[in-house]
Amino acid sequence: MSGRARLALSAYAATLLAAGALIPLVDGVGWLVQAAVLLGVQSGVGALARRVPLARTLTIGVQTLVTLLLLTLVFARDHALFGVLPGPEALMRLGELLVAGGEDVGTYAIPAPMTDGIKLMVVGGVVLIGLAVDALAVTFRSAAPAGLPLLALYSVAAGLSDGGASWLWFLLAASGYLLLLLAEGRDRLSQWGRVFGGAARNSGGLADGLAGVGGGSSPVRTGRRIGVLALGIALVAPLALPALDSGLLGGKGPGNGRGSGGGTISAVNPLVSLQNNLNQPDNREVMTYRSNIENPQSLYLRILALDEFNGSEWRSSTRRLTDVPDRLPQPTGLGRDVSVTEVRTNISASRSYQQTYLPLPYPASEVRVGGRWRYEPEGRTLVGDDGQTTRGASYEVGSLVVEPTAAQLAAAGPPPEELVREYTQVPGSLPGVVAETAEQVTEGASNAYEQAVKLQDWFASDGGFTYDTTVTSGTGSSAIARFLRDREGFCIHFSFSMAAMARTLGIPARVAVGFTPGTMKADGAISVGLRDAHAWPELYFEGVGWTRFEPTPSRGSTPSWTRPEVPTDSASDVAQPSADTSAEPSAAPSAEDSCPPQLRQEGGCGPSQEPGAALPTDRGTPAGTVLLVVLAAVLVLVLPLSPLLWRTRARNRRLGSGGRTPADAAARTLAAWREISDEAWDHGFAPDESLTPRKAAARIVRLGRLDSTAAEAVHRIAGSVEQVLYAPEPRPAAGLAEDALAVRAGLRASAGRGARLRATLLPRSSVRVVWAVAERRTALAERWAGRPGAGRWTARLRRLTRQHG
Repeated sequence: MSGRARLALSAYAATLLAAGALIPLVDGVGWLVQAAVLLGVQSGVGALARRVPLARTLTIGVQTLVTLLLLTLVFARDHALFGVLPGPEALMRLGELLVAGGEDVGTYAIPAPMTDGIKLMVVGGVVLIGLAVDALAVTFRSAAPAGLPLLALYSVAAGLSDGGASWLWFLLAASGYLLLLLAEGRDRLSQWGRVFGGAARNSGGLADGLAGVGGGSSPVRTGRRIGVLALGIALVAPLALPALDSGLLGGKGPGNGRGSGGGTISAVNPLVSLQNNLNQPDNREVMTYRSNIENPQSLYLRILALDEFNGSEWRSSTRRLTDVPDRLPQPTGLGRDVSVTEVRTNISASRSYQQTYLPLPYPASEVRVGGRWRYEPEGRTLVGDDGQTTRGASYEVGSLVVEPTAAQLAAAGPPPEELVREYTQVPGSLPGVVAETAEQVTEGASNAYEQAVKLQDWFASDGGFTYDTTVTSGTGSSAIARFLRDREGFCIHFSFSMAAMARTLGIPARVAVGFTPGTMKADGAISVGLRDAHAWPELYFEGVGWTRFEPTPSRGSTPSWTRPEVPTDSASDVAQPSADTSAEPSAAPSAEDSCPPQLRQEGGCGPSQEPGAALPTDRGTPAGTVLLVVLAAVLVLVLPLSPLLWRTRARNRRLGSGGRTPADAAARTLAAWREISDEAWDHGFAPDESLTPRKAAARIVRLGRLDSTAAEAVHRIAGSVEQVLYAPEPRPAAGLAEDALAVRAGLRASAGRGARLRATLLPRSSVRVVWAVAERRTALAERWAGRPGAGRWTARLRRLTRQHG
């Protein structure tokens, strides 16, 4: 086995060994078999490309293309062109699966069910890491940097697992890396051997080094020593450094990650899961609660606020974290004249609900919760620290029910300048139609409050908008413009658009994400399910603070301060719970299905099930089918491009720099002449071997209709060829590569579009490959004929051929 083949096999094995660290994160190991098959095909394509041989960048490009075809075939076959080619729909499908996978990772506890999204993330991640390892270690022959992708793969697994990954997985990943280093070659390791192991012994390959401790070459034995030393340091160092919260193997240090006023958080965007939750056929319960609030329809459970709009998405700003105070500070901007009532709410989260942020009624005034939580003052949110999540959490919240009047909101004074600067920023990419529409809708309003109410009513009833959770989700400027044009969307579109329009009017605005109040259960508790996920805008009014608005039709409840009069009866689906706050909230799943009527009519409501993850139904594509389709795709895509690839490689080789001896200079001159001859041939002027270089140059100039620059370049190269062929002491010429490229440019400039396309995709000079193969076959036949006993074997083969027809 050649050295490069050993490298490729070692890179394949190292990637699979590192991928083993992902096994504890998900249910089942079938994905690893699928990843191994795809990784094998990818490695095989790389081996074939290097054997051609192709340029390094082309090799990686072919592998990347084949990888995309494989992922499309396995995960987006129904959306692909001809079932294989990744068209726009297939790429969109892959993007949707990645978004769903990211949500599933944040929702399910370990081990997570193998949903389609998670499967794409783990299988695709392993294949991409394998591509990086193969490119570094095999294509570029640099095995040491290939450890970085392997370390990244292990680190992701260790970071996602509770308590870190097992030491066994680290040893497997490290062993794969050491195997890759051993296979890199004798030359690189021999330099280490002179320092650590003395003089080298008899040459031995990788098999010799793995045969036993006493055998093998010095470089191999040195590699083992270095590997043992590195493993020892990696195992012992995390335990010896108490300043680290966790070591490479996941061991806990004495620190708990808490501190006075320390730490920051760069919030993840929970919107990637909102649409998926709204479209779930089963409204799986995520939490239950009891509250003594008089009007439960106003008890929204808020996760966090998105206060930064950069044109491509709404997201939460990076904020400073503090310890959770016993009593949360007074809400920003809330005055003494506004009616405020404090209520108590007991909340119990399901074990299947795993979120970094703690859902709270807004504004919370006191939170009693166990675990490791930090407080973000600006958004008044609690964030899990050191892996803390809401899974199975039970907590009690004191919160304020703020009930301003319309007169108080209308009389609100100007907000602080600092707050206005931060919360009225809009990106330059925001289409002008957003501000123009905001001005038209709020025409006649005399203050910011009236503008906000007009915006809310326009979205909720007057503007002709339709609530539809199947509309393609989008969070950027173009999505807002599209929503205002098509007037179809769900809560993300309504809240984002109203917040953006409010900012264009100078009203500070942000978007809150969380849950609507939920549904009453038989035992008096209120159940909150996946389909209660919601987003709504919050606008700031001095003297009241951040105030909720509800522009989404048929969702949540319209705030009382935005209605002209308060109705006498409530149309809310939420019945009033018991005022007894001493009862513990029930963690049992709801027996009722809160499916909306629209989904029930469309048959979108499946039978009620226990909370938890649904088992995957897609068993994947058989390995045999994958191999056959990949081979067919390679034949369809690579074979037509093979003349172009050969021609490109030949040009680069001929015009590349060589040695500095006279023989090298002569070879460069003849190679440049061969290049311009083949370039003229590609454009339709076949070479004439009977002509001298000077006459051949004149023929190329005449037939190619070259300009003066290209013609001078041809004659300079022809003169250099005559020097090489006929002069006693040839004078080396400079600039041959530049002259050859100038001739090529002149030929392409004088040729028509069809001739240029033919010369690029189907160069006539590529027939030299066929000639070379024929010559090699003839040479092999002659060599075989000269071997002793060859005639006897040839006669036997002829007899067998006659017997079998």
